[in-house]
Amino acid sequence: MPSSSVLSLACLSLATLARAGRVVYDWDVTWVWAAPDGVGRPVIGINGAWPCPTIEASVGDTVVVNLHNKLGNQTTGLHFHGINQIQTEEMDGPSGVTQCPLPPDSSLTYEFLVDAPGTYWYHSHNMGQYPDGLRGPLIVHDPNDPYKGKYDEEVILTVSDWYHNESIGLVRSMLVPSNTRFAPPLPNNILVNEGAGSRINFVKGKKYRVRMINFSAFASAMVHYDSHTMKVIMNDAAYLKQEDAYQLRITAAQRYDYIIEAIDRDNGNFPFLISLDINRDWTNKTQPLRWPHNYTGYLVMDESQPLTKLDVVDEWRPADDSHFKPLDDAPMYPSYDKLIELDFKFCLDQNGYPRSCFNNLTYIPQPVPTLYTAATTGDSNTNPEIYGQVIPFVVNYGDVVQIVVNNIDGATHPFHLHGHHFQVLDRPHSGTGKWPRRDVNYRSTPPMRDTVAIMADSFAVLRFKATNPGVWLFHCHIEWHVEMGLTATIIEAPDRLRGKTFPDDHMAACQKMGIPTAGNAAGNTQNYTDTTGFITVPPTEYNG
Repeated sequence: MPSSSVLSLACLSLATLARAGRVVYDWDVTWVWAAPDGVGRPVIGINGAWPCPTIEASVGDTVVVNLHNKLGNQTTGLHFHGINQIQTEEMDGPSGVTQCPLPPDSSLTYEFLVDAPGTYWYHSHNMGQYPDGLRGPLIVHDPNDPYKGKYDEEVILTVSDWYHNESIGLVRSMLVPSNTRFAPPLPNNILVNEGAGSRINFVKGKKYRVRMINFSAFASAMVHYDSHTMKVIMNDAAYLKQEDAYQLRITAAQRYDYIIEAIDRDNGNFPFLISLDINRDWTNKTQPLRWPHNYTGYLVMDESQPLTKLDVVDEWRPADDSHFKPLDDAPMYPSYDKLIELDFKFCLDQNGYPRSCFNNLTYIPQPVPTLYTAATTGDSNTNPEIYGQVIPFVVNYGDVVQIVVNNIDGATHPFHLHGHHFQVLDRPHSGTGKWPRRDVNYRSTPPMRDTVAIMADSFAVLRFKATNPGVWLFHCHIEWHVEMGLTATIIEAPDRLRGKTFPDDHMAACQKMGIPTAGNAAGNTQNYTDTTGFITVPPTEYNG
């Protein structure tokens, strides 16, 4: 039977509810030896295998993942990127935020409704693990797909940067006082479909829906198909009016769904090119641009013909996704109730270690997971001071929230909001400077997505409606910058989180780790404003 949370969603049709089911996965998280680019290294896989499997469900289904940590030497956890987690905010997955890390030889269950269709992915939100391999596609099929009948087959296409060393060592090498340039680790290679590559069987008269996902820790990816146009129909699981694109740039964590079509005059095999963008600002032609990691895939029409032709791009000029149009013509929220303005720049902590800062503060995880503090501090949970330096912002239920990010850096950065899609009202070109604090000339029907690329020395204006109570992160999705502290926390509708209880297996993980599960950020259950025990300086030794 559908769960009560399914039944509460008025947006789902009765027919969809009648079809809703449970999709169950039983996973051991294990170390696996793999060499996806020819260089062997330990990676984190599922059930002794890597790449990790795809989660597939339909709108209205409940997904259940029984997760068993068999790593032996690391904690773990999973985040389901882009999933709204309606009434299941405790299942969002980031360690120290909505749960405790899952210790070795322990298990817990994630159970949540997939309320909206689209292309998503899952990944560890713990110890910088997803660059080590713990990631995979999550596809939610739509029984009422508005593009049904306009494509014949579906193809999953994943791209990622790849490192020959494990994440913990890479972060430790980055977080040292001598790194005065705040340099992140640079990738050793590019992976497409986790090293399996992509050869799409391409038949005349057929149309193919490509679900493209960027798993990268750092790099964006450019994509171009020789002689074929991408007809973009979705970004980050939000339907768009079909938009022709000849090149796309897909940042870390973003997804695009597009249709490519074989036509009558096609013959032979057509290459397509994916290039990793490791440049600080690909639009800045005054600095040298490098494209060292490239992959050529093929649309294969004739297996007997060689796959030798290359797709050569003289200049990358991808489509401006901030001008895409929502399929439903949903209007811009005309005003906002809460403004969150975030100035991002690199900084040094009190010990001279390189960090990333919002408003001159770097995110510091606290002893108590933030959601547990919100649930156990009564009326005090509206006071941001009780949460410690997780850069908290409290918003009321029903508020329209405007987030402005001023990117005071000479590089582009992708920013992701958990628990919501947001409207992209403005995302001007590099060099625009800070937001002028004027709300003018915004798009009347802005596109929606959950991860936006903010240009160098520029800003973005985003809006969402706070109707999903929970504790939601807003962070850069360059994983190395997350580890440097480039994260803020939205405490949404805290009055609706008071007294919330949590599953026994989640509590057992905390108990095994010796982590308190009640009180303010330090676990003080008597005086919530007593900051004794708050962590105010990041540790000098990184352990994940």
